[in-house]
Amino acid sequence: MSDNLREEVMKMHAQVCSGLADPSRILIIYNLADGPRCVNDIADALELPQPTVSRHLKILRERGIVRAERVGQSINYHLTDPRIIQALDILRSILADQLRDQAMLARHVNEKITP
Repeated sequence: MSDNLREEVMKMHAQVCSGLADPSRILIIYNLADGPRCVNDIADALELPQPTVSRHLKILRERGIVRAERVGQSINYHLTDPRIIQALDILRSILADQLRDQAMLARHVNEKITP
């Protein structure tokens, strides 16, 4: 792979990861897993202000994670690739394992401290 191509792929990877770097955006992605939604439906479901959801959707669109489609008067958002849910689920599983390991370490340390 050429250096230019490698650099471009790494930039794309970083852009997608930066799109996932906010808890609200992750919630929006999971909300869209069941199908297309308009911004107001997403805002209501997540109990977030509509302008906040719109701002996050803009970032997700720029990163290629969601796509907007006009349906009559409204704009519906949907995931560009449903595999993003699988990727998030894998990350969640890794985090659960890490938390379990940290809890085990904390118990071990606590047992050594307590007489």
